[in-house]
Order: sequence, then structure tokens, then C-alpha cells
Amino acid sequence: MGTFRLLRAYEPADGGYRILIDRLWPRGLSKERAALDDWAKDVAPSTELRVAFSHQTEHFSEFTDHYRHELELGSAAAGASRLLEIAEQQPDVVLLYAARDIVHNHGLVLLDFLRQAQAEVAGTMGNPGTAD
Repeated sequence: MGTFRLLRAYEPADGGYRILIDRLWPRGLSKERAALDDWAKDVAPSTELRVAFSHQTEHFSEFTDHYRHELELGSAAAGASRLLEIAEQQPDVVLLYAARDIVHNHGLVLLDFLRQAQAEVAGTMGNPGTAD
């Protein structure tokens, strides 16, 4: 199973299977410089959630709760499942985001969600007494 890591889209490519996780194309970033392998628009927060959060750090906790709900059951759930499938085939999956704030952004929430999902699958596979 591959690992996920997070990188700002404007940083130089450093290998891995590169996936843009933003709904909108990053301003000023050329396709050549992005060096993308995939663009997972559907895993990004909904437009409504993105607009409501508007990168206000005081609302990040609330944003996180709502976005995790979208990843579990909402509009982004299929995209999250697809990323987990990609990680089964790729050893190094690089999630790219464009936000300036490296501490409060949807990429961190998504990374945590995906790693937790992988850990749960690994725990289930490692426990022979677990019912399917």
C-alpha cells in the first residue's frame, strides 16, 4: 500500500504520483510546472463549504468537521475512495494543493482522512477475527 504526502502545488516536483486536489486550477501555475499525473476535483471541498470557510483560520475546526463529513458520506466520498485505490497501485502519492496557508487547508484534512482510512484497512487485514 502506497503512502500519501502533501505538497504545495507551487513547490518543485520531487517525484511520486502527483494529484491536484483542488477544485480550481492554481493561479499562475503552468501545466508543465505542475507535472500532474491526475486531477481529483471531486475530492475537494464543495464550493459551498469552500466559500463559507474562505480561509478564515478561526473557522478551521468547523470546516474540518464539515469537510470530513463530505469525505465520508457526501460529495467528496467517491473521490476519496478513488485516491485510496490509486495508493494501492502507487508507492508514493503526492497530494497537491494551492492554498497559501500551510497550517489551515483542506489538504491537511484530506491527508489525515486518507491515512486514517489506510490504517483502518490495515488493522482489519491484520486481525483475522474481524468479520467482513
